Amino acid sequence: MSRSLGFRFLPTALALALALTAPRLTTAAPVAASASEPIHAFDSSKPLYEFTEPEIDRYLAHLQASEPDWRKRILHLARKNIGQPYEIYLLGELPFETHDPQPLYSLGKSDCVVFAEHTLAMSLSHDWPGFMRLLQRIRYRDGLLGVATRNHFTEADWNPSNRWLARDLTTEIAGDRTAVFTSKIDRGRFLKNRYHLTVALPVEEFRDTFLPYADVALAAPHVRDGDLINIVRGVVRPNAPANPIFGGNAWIGHVGLVAHGPDGELHIIHSAEPAVREESLAHFIARETADLATRDAHGKPRLFGFKFLRLENAPLDNLRQLDGPDAPRVTLPGGAKFTP
Repeated sequence: MSRSLGFRFLPTALALALALTAPRLTTAAPVAASASEPIHAFDSSKPLYEFTEPEIDRYLAHLQASEPDWRKRILHLARKNIGQPYEIYLLGELPFETHDPQPLYSLGKSDCVVFAEHTLAMSLSHDWPGFMRLLQRIRYRDGLLGVATRNHFTEADWNPSNRWLARDLTTEIAGDRTAVFTSKIDRGRFLKNRYHLTVALPVEEFRDTFLPYADVALAAPHVRDGDLINIVRGVVRPNAPANPIFGGNAWIGHVGLVAHGPDGELHIIHSAEPAVREESLAHFIARETADLATRDAHGKPRLFGFKFLRLENAPLDNLRQLDGPDAPRVTLPGGAKFTP
C-alpha cells in the first residue's frame, strides 16, 4: 500500500497529525487556470497520477472552465490516468481514525473503486478542496467519515448511497434476460474480521439483478460514456444446474467506467493488475472467461455478468436536495465539519 501520500491542502494541525506517517511536503499556492488554453495542451507532458496536489487544484479549475460536458471531463480524466499502478486496499481514515491506518486519498496508485471515485469526484470539482469534500461524500454513507460508515459493499452500500450520482439501469437494459442474485451482507462480521472493530449491525439479506455476460450486447444501445459498470462475480458450486449463478452466490467484485472506442465499440476503463487500462468489453469478457473450468475446479470466483449505472444529469443539484446549500456535507467521526 502507498506510504508516500500527503495532505498538502489540509490545515496545519492535520498536517502535524500526519507527521509520523507521511513525508514533509512543500505547499504551492494554486495558480488560476486559463480557460482559453486548449485542454489537450495543458500539463500534457505527464499522466494524472504524477500530478501533485497543487497541480490537481489548477488542473481541475482549467478543466471545468474549458470543458462544459461532464461526461467528456470524466473520460478525459480517466484516460489521463491510464497507466496508474494498481494496488488494493489503499485508503483509510488516518488521522481521524486508526482502524484502517491508510490516508484519505491516493494520487499515485489506485484500485478499481479508488480509480472510479477519484475520477468522478474530480470531474465534478473546480479545485482541490472541492474534490476532497466530494470524494469523502461519495465514499461514506451520508458523508459521515469512518470505517464503519464507509461504503464497503458495492451492491448494498455504494450504489444505494450514491443514488444522487447514478441510478441502476440494469433491469431496464436486461429486460427478460435479467438475472437475480442474493447475498448475505454481514457488516458487523466484516468489520470485526477486517478491522477488529465491534459494531452491532443487523445482517441484511440483499437481492439484486445483473445482465449475464453472454447478453452484454443488449447494453450497447443504452450506456453512455462515463456510466458505471459493476462486474458481478461468484463461485460455481460442484454439479450445479446451468443457471445464471450456478447454484452459488454472487457479488460485485470489480467496477469500471463506460467508454467507447473510435469505432464506437463498448469499452471499459478500470484499475486492475498491473495498472489502469482501457479495453473493449469484449476483450475483458474473453480474458475473464478463458479459464472458467480451472476457476470452477478450484472454487475460485468467475465472471457472471454486469450491472450498469446511468449518471444523473444534475448530480450536484440532487446532492443539494439531500445535504442542503452547503453540499457536499461531510462530517468527522466526532461530528465536526470536514474542512479540507
